[in-house]
Amino acid sequence: MAQISTTRSRTRSEQWFERAQKSLVEGVNSPSRGTAVYLPGPLFLERGSGSHVWDADGNEYVDFMMSFGALIHGHAHPKLVAVVADAMTGGSHFAAATSAEVEAAERFCSMVPSAEVVRFTNTGSEATMLALRLARAHTGRTKFLKFEGHYHGWYDPFLLNAHGHSPQQLGPLENPARIPDSEGVTPATFDEVVLASWNDIAVLERVMQKHGRDLAAVIAEPIMANMGCIPPREGYLQRLRALTQDYGVLLILDEVVTGFRYAPGGCQEYYGIQPDISTFGKALGAGFPVGAVAGPRSILERMRWSENMVLHYGTFNGHRLTMKVVAANLDLLSSNDTYCKLHAVGDAVIHGLREVFRRRKVKAIVQGFGPMFQIYFTERDAIHDYRDYCTYVDTARCSRFVHRLLERGIYMTPSNGLHWIISTAHTEADVAALVEAADQACAEQA
Repeated sequence: MAQISTTRSRTRSEQWFERAQKSLVEGVNSPSRGTAVYLPGPLFLERGSGSHVWDADGNEYVDFMMSFGALIHGHAHPKLVAVVADAMTGGSHFAAATSAEVEAAERFCSMVPSAEVVRFTNTGSEATMLALRLARAHTGRTKFLKFEGHYHGWYDPFLLNAHGHSPQQLGPLENPARIPDSEGVTPATFDEVVLASWNDIAVLERVMQKHGRDLAAVIAEPIMANMGCIPPREGYLQRLRALTQDYGVLLILDEVVTGFRYAPGGCQEYYGIQPDISTFGKALGAGFPVGAVAGPRSILERMRWSENMVLHYGTFNGHRLTMKVVAANLDLLSSNDTYCKLHAVGDAVIHGLREVFRRRKVKAIVQGFGPMFQIYFTERDAIHDYRDYCTYVDTARCSRFVHRLLERGIYMTPSNGLHWIISTAHTEADVAALVEAADQACAEQA
């Protein structure tokens, strides 16, 4: 039987959270960290090593959230720690050209199939903003297609239908209701957004037939990661690529979540898709904030200085210390057996959880494969899209389940819209600990 750590006092986390209310909105810097997700309040994490973290009260957890996927090598990987320490002694950042950004770019372009050149940004949100601007400049068109349930950062035009809602609010499949994700965004912002259901080829063909000639771009996650983990149906991405080419529309593949996770070149390598523009973040920085826009010179060269350029400034673009980490991270990921191990550990977790739910007769599925997956409490055999998620998934039950796991030393977000992450630091012992904790949680929740 796996060793299960039962968390004890959370007094220090509670004290820090009370103190935080006085200087931080909600006591946190992102709603996904606060009481919108964690009840009665968040755990304040103080230290991490490998696949484990410790909170302010000294409780130890196996971390399966991994900073929402940013920590591809876990916490405080020795090589990355050494790189950071060495880089700091020479200066963290100059806002000038450095050899560090060249070396990071060379490694990036050697790994990503579609990348002739790359431009580094500071966040994934910034990368998708820039990708859309490039697409509009390149095509001379202004509209773009966004899919229900896909999240591309908090840039105003992307903030439609990226959160779950009741099925009654969604509108008809052929004409989805447009539900803004934020106040403060003017209605006119969405005038050039075409909204469509994802993962249905017939719907896609009809939407493209109606709007294709007006679109600058279609932006899509290759795996819908904002509603947990929803893989594309067989042939869907290939048909999406063919249709965008038929209508002269640029395909922006948003790999901020999936990049460097499923294969060295991300999902575009795994599924054999050649996007026009792709965006990256999270795992690229191995815990440091960074984003990237990649593609052919014919598109990205529009940022070259001229009267008709696509403007992209940034004091912290190509941050020297971060670029050193990126290069070292990509070297680690280039090891021959890295992705075999990531997939093997992830598949072992998925198999173990499925067996627990089967044996405990719990109506739940574990969806995804390898390094990323999600648990859905549902009677369905699979969740294929945003509407399935909104209609058939018991998100409240998932939250209760994960809170029980937290009590048993498993760190994960209780938000069903996010996903479980496997890093290169996870071990067979971590798998066993999660499976045992899940078994106990199911027994208690029955």
